[in-house]
Amino acid sequence: MLESSAWPASARDVDTEGVERSARRLGSARSDRLAFAQALTATAPLLSAGTAGGSFATLAAVAAADVATARTVEPHLDALAILTQAGTDAPVGSTWGVFAAEAPGVRLCAAVDGESAVLEGTKPWCSLASTLSHALVTAHVGDDRQLFAVDLRQPRVTVHDEAWVARGMPDVPSGPVDFAGVRALPVGAPGWYLTRPGFAWGGIGVAACWWGGAVGLARVLRDLAVSRPESELLQAALGATVADLRDAEDALADAAARIDASTPDDETDWSLLAQVVRSRVRRSVDAVRERVVRTVGPGPLASDAAVAARVADLELYVLQDHGERDLARIGRKVVQHGGARW
Repeated sequence: MLESSAWPASARDVDTEGVERSARRLGSARSDRLAFAQALTATAPLLSAGTAGGSFATLAAVAAADVATARTVEPHLDALAILTQAGTDAPVGSTWGVFAAEAPGVRLCAAVDGESAVLEGTKPWCSLASTLSHALVTAHVGDDRQLFAVDLRQPRVTVHDEAWVARGMPDVPSGPVDFAGVRALPVGAPGWYLTRPGFAWGGIGVAACWWGGAVGLARVLRDLAVSRPESELLQAALGATVADLRDAEDALADAAARIDASTPDDETDWSLLAQVVRSRVRRSVDAVRERVVRTVGPGPLASDAAVAARVADLELYVLQDHGERDLARIGRKVVQHGGARW
């Protein structure tokens, strides 16, 4: 699966074909996907300097098999990496999400008392909250935001799966969650979660899932082109798709190599790097998805459940990138702080 020469050694150590095979054998139930996420913990490298290539390659391989499974695995592994960085152990057998989104009209606040806290309010976009045992949740503490570990099985946690009506990833409900005086444990100091390099690195891991999902979709076009070797239209579409996927892979591989070679005193603007990588990957994935749908026609979307699901899942998943708003963030950073050497 890995073609780019920029991938660091940690990526080459991953048996991407084996990861894909294991992910393909899963059922579609949430419990199956979560069990796979737990099992993968034993072999998948948690994201850190020195393991970024392996982490991104693993996530991409899972997404190449099934996008919804990658959407389940990625936050679980991310949460374990965050807990490790914070020096906090995860309970044995636990399953994790990371709920850090904000939305107009809702707010989650925390009252902190030493090594414990109480959460009050609503958190939006909480994927699989009704199925997970635990989550890392950001909450407002005065003017800052702080990260907290919370057991989602507490009685004052109310999950609103009914708010999730999406056609993409329907089995990964991501509705809001109400917390009414729910006990939680602080993870890191206020501001730590959002300012550490790992926050930006995790965003690149999500982009690796987008790329892997697009690779799986591109195989539909490749198989069709192989079956019709006389069609130059299919060959042209396949050629453009190969170029798009290589561009995205190069962006991910270069970022992984830079992370793996980084040191604690590295002055890289990881936030800028992550946003550029995510925007590059999103452009490529959008182009691949639109081209494949346009080229293969309605047949697979109407008659092949796996293809139809992958298209819908990818279309929704990449919207974690905010398009023009995130491009504006890149431009603003370059205007204010530099970062473009041309």
